[in-house]
Amino acid sequence: MTQPDTSIFFPDPEGIDPKQVPVKTLPSGAKIPVIGLGTFGSDHVTGQQIADAVLDAARLGYRHFDCASVYGNEHLIGHSFRKIMDGGVRREELWITSKLWNDKHAEEDVIASCKKSLADLQLDYLDLYLVHWPFPNYHPPGCAPDYHNPDARSYIHENYMKTWRQMEKLVEMGLVRHIGTSNMTIPKLELLLRDVKIKPACNEMELHPHFQQPELFKYVVDHGIVPIGYSPIGSPGRPERDRTAEDTVDIEDPVIVKIAQRLKVHPATVCLKWAVQRGQLPIPFSVNRKNYLGNLKAVVSEPLSTQDMQEIAKIDRDCRLIKGQVFLWKDGQTWEALWDLDGKITPA
Repeated sequence: MTQPDTSIFFPDPEGIDPKQVPVKTLPSGAKIPVIGLGTFGSDHVTGQQIADAVLDAARLGYRHFDCASVYGNEHLIGHSFRKIMDGGVRREELWITSKLWNDKHAEEDVIASCKKSLADLQLDYLDLYLVHWPFPNYHPPGCAPDYHNPDARSYIHENYMKTWRQMEKLVEMGLVRHIGTSNMTIPKLELLLRDVKIKPACNEMELHPHFQQPELFKYVVDHGIVPIGYSPIGSPGRPERDRTAEDTVDIEDPVIVKIAQRLKVHPATVCLKWAVQRGQLPIPFSVNRKNYLGNLKAVVSEPLSTQDMQEIAKIDRDCRLIKGQVFLWKDGQTWEALWDLDGKITPA
């Protein structure tokens, strides 16, 4: 029997022992490392750069990776996962997420799309599979901020449940260990939780100090759903289509900067410490080794004080950075229509 070639992989003296990284335990008993590496390269990082970062991040101690079919890089990341496992990391030590894209919500497409991700990622199963957005509205990569798909539709719960039933089948087939939601709102989750056979294990959502979403955060936690936070440091590398003049910058906030200076760390480290201590799982993205190593170290080093946490709780500016306007279904709508701000699902 061939032994794993650990020489390509371990140890890396700069890294963190994965056993030191805290985990969040799901009701199923599964354990998710509290920080993951995001793999959305925006519009300025190549798929190969991301795949290389995945491999190196694993060398440094990462075991949680957040992928998606729409990122267009899973076929490259799969080679990294194969090297990671050939290098001595057992599959059950990894937590790997992927997502169902908007143009695959049809009942006949869900299972096939998941199998495609599995093949690309060179895996037998996913730890978590998410419905990426609740809208079946496609937009081309790199589209303009005002792009409007003439076939776009509103959220229709009956249709979403048809998609969800196929997600549940993936669990029954053993292709996926857990299923979850992303970019949801409380009114949509209320309907979903009423009708599911298999409850969402996680909800992925935008979370950072300037966008804390306290009501939605409390809702998912109260319902036993783990919040996974994207853009945890304010998404400095987000696409141009997601930038507006009103956007604020978390890592320049005086409170964040003051705490960072006291701890002698980068402000991004403060954002990640806050996220983990609050109870969400951040998935920051970077292909810069110094940055993704620093992000990992942030969750195993000195925690923020109670006072720090209280001060950060006060700087929420309700500043959504990933507005999703390319998913709108009517002319003249603004991005707010996607997020049910009045507590009701925006009608068709």
